[in-house]
Amino acid sequence: MKTVFVLNGPNLNLLGTREPAIYGAQTLADVERLCAAACARHGFALRFHQSNHEGALVDWLHEAGRLHAAGTLAGVVLNAGAYTHTSIALLDAIKGTGVPLVELHISNVHARESFRHHSYIAAAARAQLCGFGVQGYALAIDGIASW
Repeated sequence: MKTVFVLNGPNLNLLGTREPAIYGAQTLADVERLCAAACARHGFALRFHQSNHEGALVDWLHEAGRLHAAGTLAGVVLNAGAYTHTSIALLDAIKGTGVPLVELHISNVHARESFRHHSYIAAAARAQLCGFGVQGYALAIDGIASW
């Protein structure tokens, strides 16, 4: 059985209470249940993580890379939060491991502040999704299943 990693960056633990007009009322636990259901539909195992620390995200990308090298990774969904716009370390981890990755954003980052318009992750992502709310996670997993 192949595995999908769903990695969530800083402040995503606040889903449901942080700016619900932008991010909605669903919690990170709701997102995890949504991802588990999407993975089950496609016969994938799920590894779901959240951290406010960049290094933890890098470590999980390295772990995903080991599964990728072993042929047991279906793909990675990464909502790097604000690290999208600042982290060369995440870009290097994605490029260094070669993991097939979907960059995900709950909101439409292009309709927000200009500093959110640039993504370091995009240079290494196979696909991007933004603006579909938390349903974007299931869409990303559906996309991974089509690869």
